[in-house]
Amino acid sequence: MPWKEPGKGDKDPWSSGNQQPPDLEEVFRTVTNRLRSIFGGGGDRKNDSPGSGGMFSIALIALALWVGWDAVHIIDESEQGVVLRLGAFNRLLSPGINLTFPRPIEQVIVVNVSNVRSLEDRGQMFTEDENLVEFIYKVQYRVSSAQDFVFNVRTPEATVQLAAESALRESVGTNTLDAVLEGGTREAVRIETQRVLQETLDRYGAGVQITEFNLVDVNVPAQVREAYSDVIRAREDAERYIEEAYVHVNSVVPEARGRAARIMQEAEGYKAATVALAQGDANRFTLLLDEYHKAPKITRKRLYLQTMESVFSRTNKVLMGADSSGNILYLPLDRLGAGGGTTGRNNMPPLVTPDIGSTSGKTSRNSRREGRQ
Repeated sequence: MPWKEPGKGDKDPWSSGNQQPPDLEEVFRTVTNRLRSIFGGGGDRKNDSPGSGGMFSIALIALALWVGWDAVHIIDESEQGVVLRLGAFNRLLSPGINLTFPRPIEQVIVVNVSNVRSLEDRGQMFTEDENLVEFIYKVQYRVSSAQDFVFNVRTPEATVQLAAESALRESVGTNTLDAVLEGGTREAVRIETQRVLQETLDRYGAGVQITEFNLVDVNVPAQVREAYSDVIRAREDAERYIEEAYVHVNSVVPEARGRAARIMQEAEGYKAATVALAQGDANRFTLLLDEYHKAPKITRKRLYLQTMESVFSRTNKVLMGADSSGNILYLPLDRLGAGGGTTGRNNMPPLVTPDIGSTSGKTSRNSRREGRQ
């Protein structure tokens, strides 16, 4: 760039020249005149001071801006606006652009009614059987009434927390420790606690809707946890032994019942056979009595012969008469091995009583021959 340009004189880039900074009073006076011209002032008056009408105009502008800013409220779809007029509830603002009086006449409190809030807490409680149990629970809730949520409770979150603890203590206090630790009963305790909690908050008028109540963890205190684990293992062993006993019973009882049924059937069969045999003997005796009345002598003779036949048929020894001077003891060889406790190795030959003289052998043979005939 040339330092000297035609018609502009010399310009030294390293010197500021004779230029002075702007006067602040002049700037303030210019702004005041423009504001006066905007609001109907008298134009450019050089002798006016900036401390009278200028300050008033600035105050009016600031007041207008503040009123416009504090009177317009944009409410989101998930929110509700609670309007307080002079500290008292006046109305609710719906989602969208809403106009109110500026503070301190009206005040707007915006409450989110769609967001799900949550809190988590833990505590120790006594069961019905006076055992101590530890709980970790989580509560999820949302605002159902913005007016009640703002005016009826001072600290809504603390109110929900204390009401949840109270409801849980009530539910746990009506159940035993084993029931609380079991899965099915634990679910019943959770449902009952949520119901009692909602009833309590409705009674307070807290404007809160409980969406979910969960039991994160339920256990006995750490100081007795090992001992309680031993109790649980012993209970499981007892249940296992009981199941094994039931299995044994189911395998033994049917077999015993089968044997009992078989014995009963055999007894019934023996009873029927014995009764039938006795009835048959009685009938036979009756018939025999009738025959005895008809022919006593013949009947006695026949009974005697039948009895002797029955007696001699069970013996292995037979006595036979002979014409010689002595008796002959006859031992049947074909029946010696079957009875009497004698064996074939110890069988004795027939004992024969011989006659005197040379005819003894013939007499003996004749006697045996006659006996056989």
